[in-house]
Amino acid sequence: MSKRVIYLTTPVSRKTAIDAIREAPDNYRVEIRQRTRSLDQNAMLHSLLGILSKTLPWMVNGKLSLLPPEEWKALLSASVWQEQRMAMGVRGGFVLLGRSTSKMTVSEMSELIEFTIAFATEQGVNIEQHRKTILEPSI
Repeated sequence: MSKRVIYLTTPVSRKTAIDAIREAPDNYRVEIRQRTRSLDQNAMLHSLLGILSKTLPWMVNGKLSLLPPEEWKALLSASVWQEQRMAMGVRGGFVLLGRSTSKMTVSEMSELIEFTIAFATEQGVNIEQHRKTILEPSI
Protein backbone atom coordinates (compact mmCIF):
# COMPACT_ATOMS: atom_id res chain seq x y z
CA MET A 1 0.00 0.00 0.00
CA SER A 2 1.44 3.37 -0.99
CA LYS A 3 0.92 6.76 0.64
CA ARG A 4 -2.59 8.18 0.24
CA VAL A 5 -3.88 11.64 1.01
CA ILE A 6 -7.62 12.01 1.43
CA TYR A 7 -9.18 15.45 1.91
CA LEU A 8 -12.15 15.26 4.27
CA THR A 9 -14.55 17.42 2.27
CA THR A 10 -17.65 15.25 1.80
CA PRO A 11 -19.33 12.26 3.45
CA VAL A 12 -17.96 10.09 0.61
CA SER A 13 -14.37 11.21 1.25
CA ARG A 14 -14.82 10.51 4.98
CA LYS A 15 -16.06 7.00 4.18
CA THR A 16 -13.07 6.51 1.87
CA ALA A 17 -10.74 7.49 4.73
CA ILE A 18 -12.44 5.08 7.14
CA ASP A 19 -12.22 2.26 4.58
CA ALA A 20 -8.53 3.01 4.00
CA ILE A 21 -7.89 2.76 7.75
CA ARG A 22 -9.70 -0.58 7.94
CA GLU A 23 -7.66 -1.96 5.02
CA ALA A 24 -4.27 -0.61 6.14
CA PRO A 25 -1.69 -3.17 7.25
CA ASP A 26 -0.30 -3.18 10.78
CA ASN A 27 2.37 -0.61 11.60
CA TYR A 28 0.97 2.04 9.27
CA ARG A 29 0.17 5.46 10.69
CA VAL A 30 -2.77 7.81 10.29
CA GLU A 31 -2.38 11.56 10.40
CA ILE A 32 -5.26 14.02 10.62
CA ARG A 33 -4.23 17.64 10.16
CA GLN A 34 -5.21 20.84 8.43
CA ARG A 35 -4.62 21.07 4.69
CA THR A 36 -1.33 22.63 3.72
CA ARG A 37 -1.12 25.59 1.38
CA SER A 38 -2.44 25.18 -2.12
CA LEU A 39 -0.36 25.32 -5.27
CA ASP A 40 -2.33 28.44 -6.29
CA GLN A 41 -1.40 30.12 -3.01
CA ASN A 42 2.23 29.18 -3.57
CA ALA A 43 2.14 30.62 -7.09
CA MET A 44 0.58 33.86 -5.83
CA LEU A 45 3.19 34.25 -3.08
CA HIS A 46 6.02 33.67 -5.55
CA SER A 47 4.50 36.24 -7.93
CA LEU A 48 4.52 38.78 -5.08
CA LEU A 49 8.08 37.87 -4.08
CA GLY A 50 9.17 38.33 -7.69
CA ILE A 51 7.64 41.81 -7.74
CA LEU A 52 9.44 42.75 -4.51
CA SER A 53 12.73 41.36 -5.81
CA LYS A 54 12.56 43.64 -8.86
CA THR A 55 11.16 46.79 -7.28
CA LEU A 56 12.06 47.17 -3.61
CA PRO A 57 15.64 47.62 -2.41
CA TRP A 58 16.16 46.50 1.21
CA MET A 59 18.92 47.24 3.67
CA VAL A 60 21.36 44.32 3.95
CA ASN A 61 24.71 44.73 5.70
CA GLY A 62 24.28 48.50 5.66
CA LYS A 63 23.66 48.67 1.90
CA LEU A 64 20.41 48.91 -0.07
CA SER A 65 20.13 45.78 -2.20
CA LEU A 66 17.57 44.06 -4.39
CA LEU A 67 16.94 40.69 -2.76
CA PRO A 68 16.12 37.53 -4.71
CA PRO A 69 12.65 36.03 -4.11
CA GLU A 70 14.02 33.30 -1.80
CA GLU A 71 15.50 35.91 0.54
CA TRP A 72 12.28 37.94 0.56
CA LYS A 73 10.42 34.73 1.44
CA ALA A 74 12.74 34.06 4.39
CA LEU A 75 12.50 37.66 5.57
CA LEU A 76 8.71 37.89 5.30
CA SER A 77 7.93 34.42 6.66
CA ALA A 78 10.01 35.23 9.75
CA SER A 79 8.40 38.67 10.06
CA VAL A 80 4.70 37.91 9.67
CA TRP A 81 4.47 36.15 13.04
CA GLN A 82 7.21 38.35 14.55
CA GLU A 83 9.36 35.32 15.22
CA GLN A 84 12.80 36.00 16.58
CA ARG A 85 14.64 32.95 15.26
CA MET A 86 18.26 33.60 14.48
CA ALA A 87 21.00 31.01 14.25
CA MET A 88 24.74 31.36 14.27
CA GLY A 89 26.14 30.71 10.82
CA VAL A 90 28.28 27.64 10.28
CA ARG A 91 31.32 29.80 9.53
CA GLY A 92 30.35 32.87 11.51
CA GLY A 93 27.73 35.54 11.18
CA PHE A 94 24.04 35.02 11.79
CA VAL A 95 21.14 33.64 9.77
CA LEU A 96 17.50 34.68 10.19
CA LEU A 97 15.35 31.57 10.11
CA GLY A 98 11.97 31.78 8.39
CA ARG A 99 9.26 29.15 8.18
CA SER A 100 8.83 26.58 5.46
CA THR A 101 5.87 27.62 3.32
CA SER A 102 5.29 24.06 2.09
CA LYS A 103 4.31 23.06 5.63
CA MET A 104 2.03 26.05 6.21
CA THR A 105 -1.71 25.52 6.43
CA VAL A 106 -4.05 27.24 3.98
CA SER A 107 -4.89 29.87 6.59
CA GLU A 108 -1.23 30.48 7.52
CA MET A 109 -0.33 30.93 3.85
CA SER A 110 -3.28 33.32 3.42
CA GLU A 111 -1.96 35.33 6.35
CA LEU A 112 1.53 35.44 4.81
CA ILE A 113 0.13 36.57 1.44
CA GLU A 114 -1.98 39.29 3.07
CA PHE A 115 1.02 40.41 5.14
CA THR A 116 3.20 40.53 2.00
CA ILE A 117 0.65 42.64 0.12
CA ALA A 118 0.26 45.02 3.07
CA PHE A 119 4.03 45.29 3.50
CA ALA A 120 4.57 45.97 -0.21
CA THR A 121 1.85 48.63 -0.18
CA GLU A 122 3.35 50.29 2.92
CA GLN A 123 6.70 50.40 1.12
CA GLY A 124 5.17 52.14 -1.90
CA VAL A 125 5.10 49.12 -4.22
CA ASN A 126 2.00 49.41 -6.42
CA ILE A 127 0.68 45.85 -6.41
CA GLU A 128 -2.27 46.81 -8.64
CA GLN A 129 0.20 47.81 -11.36
CA HIS A 130 1.41 44.18 -11.38
CA ARG A 131 -2.05 42.58 -11.08
CA LYS A 132 -1.66 40.68 -14.39
CA THR A 133 1.45 38.87 -13.09
CA ILE A 134 -0.17 37.84 -9.80
CA LEU A 135 -2.00 34.55 -9.82
CA GLU A 136 -5.05 34.69 -7.54
CA PRO A 137 -5.46 31.52 -5.50
CA SER A 138 -8.62 29.45 -5.74
CA ILE A 139 -8.68 27.97 -2.26
